[in-house]
Amino acid sequence: MLQIRVAELNIEIDNAYPYLARQCRDYLATFERADITVRVTPEEIEEEGRVNPYSLSPDYLESVCAYRQIAFQLPLFGAIVFHASVVECDGRAYAFAAHSGTGKSTHTRLWLRVFGDRARVINGDKPIFRLTEQGWRAYGTPWCGKEKWGENASSPLAALCFLERSPRNRIAPIGNDEAVNRLFGQVLMPSEPETADRFFALLDDLIQNTPAYLLGCNMEPEAAEVALAGMQKGETI
Repeated sequence: MLQIRVAELNIEIDNAYPYLARQCRDYLATFERADITVRVTPEEIEEEGRVNPYSLSPDYLESVCAYRQIAFQLPLFGAIVFHASVVECDGRAYAFAAHSGTGKSTHTRLWLRVFGDRARVINGDKPIFRLTEQGWRAYGTPWCGKEKWGENASSPLAALCFLERSPRNRIAPIGNDEAVNRLFGQVLMPSEPETADRFFALLDDLIQNTPAYLLGCNMEPEAAEVALAGMQKGETI
């Protein structure tokens, strides 16, 4: 039985393969009571293998299924999984979301290159956002994408930023309606009624209390400078 602590939650995984233990080595913990317990059945792994477009091993597929089970339970603890790259800069977290192939990883690299020691990646692919007494925080998780960017750390969530390719770097705040439409492509919605109700309440709180922006960007270092300046000032650039 694998015990880990992620987003200040005790999570127990009854894993069948060693891959999960290696993947979660920076999050290992020991506790008597679990907040979340998951077990992936052989049938779930087989089904995941059928629908996954890549040829992947059962131990990796177990990891995918386990995190999905965790994601479905998180709303009961005030948290959601968000498909994004989260970069902390000057002590505040900025979440970058985009359709696959848009350049999320490239933009993350630009922040690390441009801002140097001021910046670090909290999670490169599947962070957890959790509502705390002090507001929303972004947390690292063992599920951090093919680049393996991430840390067992957290930071106050300053803004959501949706990326689009553009020859000219520009950023502008977006309204709640547009933010909702873009958010739904980046979250995993639970189907169980009680959890789904909590999920929608959390999503509404996130949108109401976290500024959202649309960033048109290219691959030049200026893109990172424009993005940070726009979000810090809260204005169009």
